[in-house]
Amino acid sequence: MVRGLAGRPAIVDALVAGALVALGLVEAATTPLDRPAWLHALLTVVVMGAVAWRRRFPLAVLAFVVAGMMVIDADGQFAVFAALVIVSFTAGTELDPPRAWVGLALAVVPFCIAFAVTGGEVSDFVAVTVLYGGSWVVGQAVRDRTRRSLEAAERADRAERTREEDAARAVAAERARIARELHDVVAHSISVIAVQTQAVRRRLDPALGREIDDLRAVEVTARQAMAEMRRLFGVLRADGERPALAPQPGLDQLDRLVADTRAAGAPVDVVIEGQPVPLPPGVGLVAYRVVQEGLTNVRRHATGSRVTVCLRYRDAELDVEVVDTGGTGAGLSDGGGLGLVGMRERVALYGGVLEVGPQPGGGFAVRARLPFREGAAA
Repeated sequence: MVRGLAGRPAIVDALVAGALVALGLVEAATTPLDRPAWLHALLTVVVMGAVAWRRRFPLAVLAFVVAGMMVIDADGQFAVFAALVIVSFTAGTELDPPRAWVGLALAVVPFCIAFAVTGGEVSDFVAVTVLYGGSWVVGQAVRDRTRRSLEAAERADRAERTREEDAARAVAAERARIARELHDVVAHSISVIAVQTQAVRRRLDPALGREIDDLRAVEVTARQAMAEMRRLFGVLRADGERPALAPQPGLDQLDRLVADTRAAGAPVDVVIEGQPVPLPPGVGLVAYRVVQEGLTNVRRHATGSRVTVCLRYRDAELDVEVVDTGGTGAGLSDGGGLGLVGMRERVALYGGVLEVGPQPGGGFAVRARLPFREGAAA
């Protein structure tokens, strides 16, 4: 019940005002008065009831309660003092300077003036300052803490949104890059089809006119597909990017990649298990990129560690592992290279599985399982 009311300040304020009215009426009924009881009851209801609007009109309600307290002249009545403490606290929580300073003045100065005129004692001034001024100070502290909490939550929310937007942009950029690389792979395959079809067509006996026409149709279709692929690259390429002149790499270039890493000072062992088989160009490209990123992160974050690159050929799958022994900062980064985003996108494109993480005994491992035959992903 309390938790439900916390989100309804108007109801809470009405209940507080009602409790103060009831308490004031009880105190008035048990206290000798110098005015008619009905008039005192009316003043109590009006002054205490004003507390219900303390959040909407903090300065006006504070001034009204102060004036009402002096009119009621309820010396020793707890309800009136409690009402003034509550509205002083509210002025501190609801207002920013300079209006908050006006609230402090309303809570303290009228009583100090009254004590000065009537010859009040020092303890009276101290009591007013501590009781009402202290309530205002506590309210300001609560407001300041609440504001800092809200600002921290807002900063965290902005940071989370920024991370999500950055991640989305990184995924989109990496997918575009993958598409550009696959464009090269597919374009190369189509060009091979066109060239080989042309070569076969020219070797055929001219008497085989129907077969020659069929091959010519295949050749024309392949060249048209090449033209469309060039247009596709025009959509995918970044500003100023030119088509790659060299073919996309595969595991046939693994030795050079390992040699570059060794030259950078990281000892690398290469282990090949199973019988190597020719891979589809796209799968070979993914395997190469996984090894490339694993070795790149070793150079960046695991200086001094030893690396093992393992290629495990199965009947319809290729397991790729890059495992280091740990160094001065082993880990994986999504910095300037492909990073984890790129590897996940590439491996997922071919129905594979990627696992990355620290090793129990130290170091870091990147493991990818890549199906390379139809149905292997199942």
